[in-house]
Amino acid sequence: MRFDQRHLLGIEPLRPDEITTLLDLSERYVALNRQQQKRSTVLAGLTQINMFFENSTRTQASFELAGKRLGADVMNMSMQASSIKKGETLIDTAMTLNAMHPDLLVVRHPHSGAVDLLAQKVNCAVLNAGDGRHEHPTQALLDALTIRRAKGRIHRLNIAICGDIAHSRVARSNLLLLHKMENRIRLIGPPTLMPAGIDAFGAEVYEDMKEGLQDVDVVMMLRLQKERMDGGFIPSEREYYHRYGLDAEKLSHAKPDAIVMHPGPMNRGVEIDGTLADDINRSVIQDQVEMGVAVRMAAMDLLARNLRAHPKELMV
Repeated sequence: MRFDQRHLLGIEPLRPDEITTLLDLSERYVALNRQQQKRSTVLAGLTQINMFFENSTRTQASFELAGKRLGADVMNMSMQASSIKKGETLIDTAMTLNAMHPDLLVVRHPHSGAVDLLAQKVNCAVLNAGDGRHEHPTQALLDALTIRRAKGRIHRLNIAICGDIAHSRVARSNLLLLHKMENRIRLIGPPTLMPAGIDAFGAEVYEDMKEGLQDVDVVMMLRLQKERMDGGFIPSEREYYHRYGLDAEKLSHAKPDAIVMHPGPMNRGVEIDGTLADDINRSVIQDQVEMGVAVRMAAMDLLARNLRAHPKELMV
């Protein structure tokens, strides 16, 4: 298995073969997680610190469970009540962390680039659990694993990403990964929710949902990021659902075996019809949650191998 990264800060630095390596290892962890005995010792003796400067349920729980199943000593730092609130800088936080000698640092931060800055200042492997509007690499990887298991491949598929593209780090990471794996990407949403310079993303852009979903293999819905909106991006939730919420009628324009995805948490009746979200024949939303644990186990396993093989390269 070839994986040369010392951190997982985004999809952008990853080669296609490294993505494949991580997905292949994730498959082994899917199998482990379905056994009665789910424990491994690959991270035994290592310390994992989870630092979430933004609230998170799925991602933080998933990383915590992944670390514990691999035998790591896992510590969650409550950053909402931390010294950051008292004026401590991110660099000071990094120096404090170095004194604790962690091996794996999982970070979610509201500002783009903050996780990269921490990675430059700490003596351990850093995993980006989402930074601002920049990237959310493990989400894209778990989405890729979900697609590959459902479709039998993760290349040369027609994939639609729908909704709030402008505010979504999930969309950015998925765009990067799916392009690397030679897929055809369509972005669907209102102009107000498309990022500036959208033409540079190498995707087809549609304002009409039904036209954009024509003959696609995968429909990836996105959450409306209301916490990142500071103006009238949509007329109303009711109007948004009418035009861009996924329901059975809109989905009928996709291929008959098209799968439906959503990174969660879902706003039912706004981004997606609740019945469709629970449709076991079309929806793989719960599969995404399961794949998340396996992907994060694989990512930490691979980074720990590089940490053990080249410990001095991580010293700053």
